[in-house]
Amino acid sequence: MTMTTTYAAKIEDRSLGHLLYALMSGFPLLLLPVLLSLFINVSQRQSHGNPLLASHLRWQRHSNVAFLGLLVLGYCVPLTWLSLSIYLFGIIWFCHRIIKGWLSLLDGLEI
Repeated sequence: MTMTTTYAAKIEDRSLGHLLYALMSGFPLLLLPVLLSLFINVSQRQSHGNPLLASHLRWQRHSNVAFLGLLVLGYCVPLTWLSLSIYLFGIIWFCHRIIKGWLSLLDGLEI
């Protein structure tokens, strides 16, 4: 007597999300990982098959664009103290977005 059990297990591939969060976390390396992450993210914009991954791709895209915008704003501000404050705020905010998004991805939660 053989018993076969079938169950529907929803398998979600989250490796792209992990790769992009890893690239985002390498932002101190002359921003090249952030730009590469943004390029990969924009090229994957058409794949909406997985709602979990789609929400994280959107989160990462908005994080990268806002971070780069804060860096440009900090560069354009002529006052050194204000420029450094904008840079510091941008770095802390970006780190928060990376950690929050990556932990949500690990827990399988949409963001």
